[in-house]
Amino acid sequence: MKQKDFDKLVDERLGFCKRTLQIKAGEYATDDRLHNFRRAALLQGCSPARALSGMWAKHIISILDIIDDIERGKAIDEAILSEKLTDNINYLLLLEAVILETAAMGVDAV
Repeated sequence: MKQKDFDKLVDERLGFCKRTLQIKAGEYATDDRLHNFRRAALLQGCSPARALSGMWAKHIISILDIIDDIERGKAIDEAILSEKLTDNINYLLLLEAVILETAAMGVDAV
C-alpha cells in the first residue's frame, strides 16, 4: 500500500472512531464517559480496567473470527470489518482513559 493510501486509510478510520465515540456518548445517560466501566467493576469486584477488558474481549474475538474466515477463503463483509476494527480501536482509547484516570487517582488500574 502506498503511503498516501495508508494515510487516507488512517485518517478515515480515526474520523470514524471519533464519530462512533460521539454517537455512543449520546446513548448513555451520564456525562461520565467511563461510567459503564466503573459500574461493571463494582458489579464484578474488579478494577475498571479489568471490567473494560472483559467487555473488550468480545470485540477482539470478532476480529479473530474474521481472520479465521479469511484464512478459510470466506469473503469478508467490509462494513462488518470496519465496525469491528473501530470497536477495537475505541476500546483501546477507552482503556487509556480508564488507566490514566485511575493512575491520577493514585489507584492501581489493573
